[in-house]
Amino acid sequence: MRLVIIGAGFAGMYAALSAARLREIQGVSPDQLEIALVAPEPTLVVRPRLYEPKPETLTAPLRDVLEAIDVTYVQGSAETVDTKSCMVKIATVNGTKKMLSYDRLVVTTGSRLFRPNIPGLAEHGFSVDSLDDAIKLDKHLHGLANRPATNGRDTVVVAGGGFTGIEAATEMPARLRDILGANAKTRVIIVDRNKEIAPDMGAGPRPIITVALDKLGVETRLGAGVASLDNSGVTLSTGEHIETETVIWAAGMRAAPLTAQIPAERDSFGRLLVDRCLQVSGVPGVFAAGDAARAACDDEGNYALMSCQHATRMGAFAGNNAATELLGLATRPYHQKGYVTCLDLGGAGALFTRGWEREVTMVGDVAKKTKQEINTVWIYPPRAERAVALASADPERVTDVTGFL
Repeated sequence: MRLVIIGAGFAGMYAALSAARLREIQGVSPDQLEIALVAPEPTLVVRPRLYEPKPETLTAPLRDVLEAIDVTYVQGSAETVDTKSCMVKIATVNGTKKMLSYDRLVVTTGSRLFRPNIPGLAEHGFSVDSLDDAIKLDKHLHGLANRPATNGRDTVVVAGGGFTGIEAATEMPARLRDILGANAKTRVIIVDRNKEIAPDMGAGPRPIITVALDKLGVETRLGAGVASLDNSGVTLSTGEHIETETVIWAAGMRAAPLTAQIPAERDSFGRLLVDRCLQVSGVPGVFAAGDAARAACDDEGNYALMSCQHATRMGAFAGNNAATELLGLATRPYHQKGYVTCLDLGGAGALFTRGWEREVTMVGDVAKKTKQEINTVWIYPPRAERAVALASADPERVTDVTGFL
C-alpha cells in the first residue's frame, strides 16, 4: 500500500509525521505501508516569516526528519492527478516525467498570492509570498542604497491592509533604516480598498493597529485600490500618483492550481471542499488539508483559514485519516475550536488575540515575545529523532492553543 502526500509545507509535513506515527502505533512496517512525500525540495519554507529581512535563512531542512520516520521523499513537482487511475504525474528536476501510483492521496499544495491583471503589476510589483519572491524583494531593497536619493527610492507602497500587508509594512521602516541610513526620509504607505485597516481582524484590534502605524509613521490610503504601476511609481483608483520604486503586493490568496486537477467542488479561493475527516467530497481515497482545503473547524460555522495555525493541525488529521483508512481503522473528525492570532507590528511590538471574536489579550513587547517564540520555535519541524518526531504528530495535540484560551 502507498500513501502519497503532495507538498512539503506545514500541512504536508504534519500529514507525513502523523501518518508515520499511526503506522508505528499499529506495528505496520514501511514495506507494508509506504508513505511518500512529493515536493520540489525536501525543505520547509517558513512562509509566515518572509516579511522579515534575510529571507534566504527562513527555511528548515526536512530530509533528516523524513528519513528518521521512514517517509520516502520524492523530488519533483506534481503536474497532474488522475483520480480514476490513482496516479500522479511528477516532473523531476532533470526534466523527465515520473508516474507514481497511490492507494490514498493527501493534497497539501498550499496557496499562491492572487495577482490580478493590473497594468504593470507583473513587471514592477514585489511580494513576500514565496521564498524566491522574498529574496528578490530583499535584494531590491539593498540595491536602493546605490540609487539616487529621490522620493521614489525612499518610498515603499504595500498594497493590502490585511495580516500580511500590515506585517510587511510595519517591518519596513527598520529595514529601510538599516539599508539607507537613519537620516533617510523614508515613507511606507499601505493601500487598501476597504475603508478600515485590517478588515478581517474586527473592531477590537483595529485601534491598537492604528496606533502602531502612527507610531512607526506608516501612512494609509484606505478606500483606494491600485490602478496601475510603472517605472515612476503607482497610480491609485482615486487618481493619486505615488512616486516609488517599491510596491509590495499583499492582497489576497488562492489555492495552488493543482487543486483543479481533482474532480471536486471548490470554493471561491480554489480550495477543495472536504468532509469533517478531510476527505475530498465525492472523491474516494483523496484527502486535502491546509490552504488546499475548505474545512469546518467546529459545529458553529467557523472554517479553517489560510494560515499556518490551521494547516499544521489539518495536515495531522488528514495524514492520520488517510493511513487509518488503509489500515481499516476508524477515522477521526478534524476539529480546531481554539483560534488565536499574533500580528507582528515591527518596532511597535505585536498584537495577540484569542477566539474568533479576536479578543485582544496581549500587546506591545509582551505580545512581541510570544510572536518571536511562535516564529522561531513553534512552527519549525521537530528534531530528526524518530521518537521525538512521531510524538509531535498526535492530531489531537498539534497546534493545541487551549493554553491561550
